[in-house]
Amino acid sequence: MTANSDSHHSARLQLDSREFNDFRDYLQKIAGIDLGHNKQYLVSTRIRRIMIDYQCETLGELTTKIKSPVNKELRQKVVDAMTTNETFWFRDLYPFEYFRNTLLPELTQNKTNNRIRIWSAACSSGQEPYSLSIVVEEFIRSQLGLSSLPLEIVATDLSSKVLENARNGEYDRLSIARGLSEQRLKTYFDQPDTDTWRVKNTVKQRISFKPLNLQESFVLLGRFDIVFCRNVLIYFSPELKKDILTRIHGAMKPGGYLFLGSSESLSGANDLFEMVHCNPGVVYRAI
Repeated sequence: MTANSDSHHSARLQLDSREFNDFRDYLQKIAGIDLGHNKQYLVSTRIRRIMIDYQCETLGELTTKIKSPVNKELRQKVVDAMTTNETFWFRDLYPFEYFRNTLLPELTQNKTNNRIRIWSAACSSGQEPYSLSIVVEEFIRSQLGLSSLPLEIVATDLSSKVLENARNGEYDRLSIARGLSEQRLKTYFDQPDTDTWRVKNTVKQRISFKPLNLQESFVLLGRFDIVFCRNVLIYFSPELKKDILTRIHGAMKPGGYLFLGSSESLSGANDLFEMVHCNPGVVYRAI
């Protein structure tokens, strides 16, 4: 399509309120995303390209198409577009510092043969699980006489597309620039060409990437010592947040630790966790 027809299409993308509500309800049903009533602009900007590619004149047409069982790929593209959020290396710093300085020493002392298990929920393009694995590498290197650690990171996301990218562990210049120090870049990445950095196998090998919708059961994932579920609950309704947090609690070992995003709270699941101050920030311990 030419630029002219592109802009012509965007000018016509005025969202009918009934069609918007129908789209919103369907998105909540399949992905748990609670868009709220005033997000028409967000929807139109994020899915405009998809509507052009799939020749949908209205949001109603697009909703009809994604509801069809044969359009699985289109449905995934819409979910990807609506859940794509910026992600950083070592985001907010304090969770990773507390993990490194407090939790890893504590877990290493308490575990003799048991594997330490960490869940990175809604891991997006992989920066969080790789950041955690880098911290583990640094911890191992700092401990005299410790050559390895029986530790596993399970990273999950709703989007199969971002999981595939995360599994590849390759990042461009823009992605690398967000929160990664020069020292860590040199130590934990290879550079196959001038604009690509690839996570080293020593960092990759302890992570397994799995598709998971947070609305579905977590039972098959097993139990975890630490759960990172950061900056994803903001998309969900209060009822779904409480449900997810209750089920996360069920997937945690007694006394396990939960990290939420800096603007997120326990949303009605306060009786399942106690708050621990990291200064700055907080972490929640499963009761």
